[in-house]
Amino acid sequence: MKKKKSSILFWITGLPGTGKTSIANVLFKKINKIYGPTILLNGNDLRECFHLTGYTKTERKKIGLMYSNFFLRLIKQNINIVFAGGAMSHKVQKFNRDKIKNYMEILIKSDLKKNKKIKKIYRNTKNVVGMDIKPEFPKKPDLIYFNDYKKPITSAAYKIFSSILKKNF
Repeated sequence: MKKKKSSILFWITGLPGTGKTSIANVLFKKINKIYGPTILLNGNDLRECFHLTGYTKTERKKIGLMYSNFFLRLIKQNINIVFAGGAMSHKVQKFNRDKIKNYMEILIKSDLKKNKKIKKIYRNTKNVVGMDIKPEFPKKPDLIYFNDYKKPITSAAYKIFSSILKKNF
């Protein structure tokens, strides 16, 4: 296990359907092994757990800040977090950068037109970031990965993990 200065928040963000949760599931195992006690969370599960139903841009920003405050408390208890969720808000991103010492923002990008599942899942849904809500992509993510949907998700996760290891946490 790697000796770290303090707990780390690995925030995996991107538009719906880019592979955030799938990548996070693979990364979690590696991060837990190398960096110690780690929990895996995703935006949809937290919404369900806390009965959060707002999907407008304003509600999404408020929920993103709630997540960040919750994560801050976990980090103070020496727990690493791998989080997969949109929260595409500059206010949330700035809060994380300002308040969380070891914060790594990982942006997953893709050509959503090539993802056939997206059209089916969100065709009759309102307030979808990237469709009818303009996303606020991170201004300076620590890492950008382009998911072309051709390589296995494990390949993406391993590539991202090798970049994480180069960081001085």
